[in-house]
Amino acid sequence: MEVFACKITDLEGDRKRLKIDNHDVIILRHKGIFYALDSFCYHAGGPLYKGDIEDIGSHSCIVCPWHRYKVTLQTGENFYQSIDPYNTKKAPVWTCGGVKQRTHQVIIKDEDIYLKLSPCSGDLDSDH
Repeated sequence: MEVFACKITDLEGDRKRLKIDNHDVIILRHKGIFYALDSFCYHAGGPLYKGDIEDIGSHSCIVCPWHRYKVTLQTGENFYQSIDPYNTKKAPVWTCGGVKQRTHQVIIKDEDIYLKLSPCSGDLDSDH
């Protein structure tokens, strides 16, 4: 079910934090695309909604200000540099570690933003 979130003009800069149906959600606009995800980081509950956006290759990530965890805006996956402990001369590789942060579908109608909220099933780390 689609739920009215706000008007595009209500975004403060390119983001807005709001509470909808017991979900604390951040809506972001990055490079003209709108995203929505739970406001608190899956790792330790940090204020993800205050995080900077970084583009790493084809991944746009919000960075938690507490521990610098990176979460992809597109899918909610954690994104990190992995190393090969058996070959320390090998360069680190950016890796997705699975979906950790709940994302929500954004629907734009005229100048209004609607969300289709993903159910909080307890399956993702950000649900806790």
